[in-house]
Amino acid sequence: MQEDIRCLRQDIENLAVKRDVGVARIAGMEKELRSTISQVEQFTNVKDRRGLMMAGADQAFRELMSIFKDDPIAGPLHDASLSVWAKIQTSE
Repeated sequence: MQEDIRCLRQDIENLAVKRDVGVARIAGMEKELRSTISQVEQFTNVKDRRGLMMAGADQAFRELMSIFKDDPIAGPLHDASLSVWAKIQTSE
């Protein structure tokens, strides 16, 4: 997209495209480029947030399991943590 904008600017300078038409096209292309960049950043931020949440949940489950490792509640706690982990992974 940036290469297309650069080529269009060259065409305007070389008078291959009328200035007013070219400027309007460049404005539209730059708007589309900004929109695409914004969508990619939003997607990346969601993925980063989700990764941090998963890492925090994993650490919390590991800490709970180490605290209750010799306790009779360890088995049910492990099963519950697996259930919660599965729910976290499938949620948006």
